[in-house]
Amino acid sequence: MNATTAPVHRPELRDFYEDPAVPVASGTPRSLRQARMLAAALGPAATGTPRTILDIGCGDGTAAATAAPLLTGHRIIGVDWSQDALKRARTHLSYAIRGELSDGGLPFKTASADAVLFSEVIEHLVDPDAALDEIRRILRPGGHLMLSTPNLAAWYNRALLLAGVQPVFSEVSLRAIHGRPGTEVVGHLRLYTARALREFVAASGYEVVDLKGAPFHGVPRPLRPFDRLACYRPSLASILLLHARKTKT
Repeated sequence: MNATTAPVHRPELRDFYEDPAVPVASGTPRSLRQARMLAAALGPAATGTPRTILDIGCGDGTAAATAAPLLTGHRIIGVDWSQDALKRARTHLSYAIRGELSDGGLPFKTASADAVLFSEVIEHLVDPDAALDEIRRILRPGGHLMLSTPNLAAWYNRALLLAGVQPVFSEVSLRAIHGRPGTEVVGHLRLYTARALREFVAASGYEVVDLKGAPFHGVPRPLRPFDRLACYRPSLASILLLHARKTKT
């Protein structure tokens, strides 16, 4: 009689994101710019009726905590499926709950949220279409989507590609960086240009209101003035900040 062997656990993408060593925080400049866009869209909080803002993919909660002073009077709820991230997020946020970006996976009723912060998440998803569908489900008609993601066509990536170098933000392995500058592996699966992001979000049932640029905290210090300057032309910026609204039909 042959002894049975226990099945070997093969690491999956979920295991990668549950690893506390994987960076989950976003840069402060991006968080502040995005919060200003949302604050302008929502306007002052009405007395007794705070708007509900969901930070989906909140990570360790630092981005939402950075945005909170600009969104006073509104209720911010962090959402993530990584238990490690939620544990850390609860040190920054009053509300942080578990949820998934699958069909019906977010623990909120249909048309129950006024706004969604979706910061540096979409580039990690296998199925971004399902994610935008689920966000659209929980947003009220006319509700706001504030999405940010790295820009494949950032000014330095254009130069790197011309030189035959793998662009920043792109990754060919979950184990190490190959063929491009940088050392952190963060699990990017998809990258967008400004044009592609606009078209994709519009095709998912949203009205694109605005698209702005933000700097990237990982740019070497001597190049940061150029990175800030590129924000004036979002198609060249490091980070894309898109504001869209759920269509009412």
